[in-house]
Amino acid sequence: MRAESRAQSVKKMIVSSQWLDKNLNDPNLVILDASEKKNKSGDKAELGEIQIKGARWFDLENTFSDKNSLLPHMLPVPKEFEDECQKLGISKNSKIVIYDNLGTYFSPRVWWMFKAMGHENISVLDGGLPAWIKQGFETQPVKEEKYHPGNFKSNFLPEFVKDVDFVKNNLLSKEAVIIDARSRERFDGMAPEPREGLRKGHIPGSKNIPFSTVLDNGFFKPKSDLKKIFKMLEPQGKPLVFSCGSGVTACILLLASELADIKNQKSVYDGSWAEWGQPGSLPVEQ
Repeated sequence: MRAESRAQSVKKMIVSSQWLDKNLNDPNLVILDASEKKNKSGDKAELGEIQIKGARWFDLENTFSDKNSLLPHMLPVPKEFEDECQKLGISKNSKIVIYDNLGTYFSPRVWWMFKAMGHENISVLDGGLPAWIKQGFETQPVKEEKYHPGNFKSNFLPEFVKDVDFVKNNLLSKEAVIIDARSRERFDGMAPEPREGLRKGHIPGSKNIPFSTVLDNGFFKPKSDLKKIFKMLEPQGKPLVFSCGSGVTACILLLASELADIKNQKSVYDGSWAEWGQPGSLPVEQ
C-alpha cells in the first residue's frame, strides 16, 4: 500500500518538502536544481553555497537552451535536450523533482520543458529551496559531478509550444487567448522593460494575469483560489497561450492553471516579449 501511495504521489504536479525528504532514497528519483547562478531578482542567491542533498544542477540559461537562437533560453531542439539529460543521468523511468532557490520561479519552466519533451513523471517542489531549508531538511555544498549516462529519450509534443507566426495569425483569428504573466505595470507600458531595446506594452488583445497572483510566499495558492483567478477564461473553452518576458514566468501560470484543473488546451509562446517587443512591425498595445 505504501509503495502504491508513493508511486501515485510522484505523479503529482507539485510535491512538498516532506514528501521529497521521505523519498530521497528512491533509486529512480532525480532531483534537479533549476536555480540561476547569477540571481537577477535582487533576492539572496543560495546557489553556489548549498543545494538539496543529491541534487543535480540543471543549467537552464546555457546548457538547456537553443544555442542558435538570439532570444534568451529558448527551448532546445529535442536531440540536444535528450543528450544533455542523458549526461545528467536522467532516464526514461526517472522520477524528476525540480526546484529553484527563489521559491517558485525557474522550476515551472523546467517542468514545462520536460512535459513538452514527452516526460510525464515530473514534479515541482512547492516552495523550492527556501521551504526545504526552513523545514530543516538535509543540504549539501554545491558540487559539480559526472553521472552515469541515462537513457532519456525526447518525444517532442509540438502542441506545448507556440511561435511568433501563431501569435500573429491569432490577432485576426482570435483562436486562442494570450495570457501575459508580466506585471501590470509592464503590461500597460508604464514600467520599463528589463531587457534593453524592447518596446513597452503588450500583444494586442492579450489578457494580464501577473504570475505573482498565483503564488503565496513561493508556494502555489490553494486550488480554490487558483480556480477563481482563471475562472474568467475557462468558460470560453479557447486554447490558452501563456506569454511573459522570456518564457519563464509564463510557465508558472501554465502550471497554476493545471493545478486549478482548467481543461482548456495550454501552451507557451516561447519567444514571449523578448521577441514580440523588439523594434519592428509587430503591433503593440498600451
